[in-house]
Amino acid sequence: MKYTTMHMCMILGMSLANFTMLHVAISLVGIGSGFVVLAGLILRRRLDVWTNLFLATTIATSVTGFFFPFERLLPSHILGLLSLAVLGLAVLARSARHLRGPWLRVFAISSCVALYLNVFVLIAQAFGKVPALKAMAPTQSEPPFVLAEGALLLIFGVFGVIAAKKASSKMALTA
Repeated sequence: MKYTTMHMCMILGMSLANFTMLHVAISLVGIGSGFVVLAGLILRRRLDVWTNLFLATTIATSVTGFFFPFERLLPSHILGLLSLAVLGLAVLARSARHLRGPWLRVFAISSCVALYLNVFVLIAQAFGKVPALKAMAPTQSEPPFVLAEGALLLIFGVFGVIAAKKASSKMALTA
C-alpha cells in the first residue's frame, strides 16, 4: 500500500503528520539533552537527569523512526539500527557497569556517537525540507551538504576525543 499524503495513514492512533511532529519533537529533545550530556562529560560532571532524558528520547527517536511506512530498507533504517546498537552500549555502560573502569569511556564514546547520528539526520532532514537548503543541495551530494556533514563529523570527532580522554578509568564523574 502506497501513501501519497501525510493524512492517509494512522500511526499509533495519530495521523502521519501528527506522528511526524511527535517524532521530530522527541528527536529535538534528544539532541538538546545530548549536548548537555556531552558538555557534562567534557566538564567531568555527572548529570543523571539529563542523561536519562537523553538516553530515553534518543532511543525513542530511533524506535519511532521504524513506525513510518516504508516499502524497502532505507539509509535511515540503517542509521536507526546503528544508533540503537550504540545506545545499547551506552545503557550497558551506565546501568549494568555503573560507569566503572573502562565503561565510563565506553559511555562517553557511545553517547557522542549516538548524538552525532541524531544531528547528522537533523542536517540531512534540513537539507531535504528547508527550501533554501534544498535549493543548495537538491540531491544531498552537492558541496554545501557534504561540507555541512563533514564539518559535523569533524566537530563531533574533536568533542568525542575530548570526552573520551576525560573519561579516565581512574577517575569517576563528579556529582
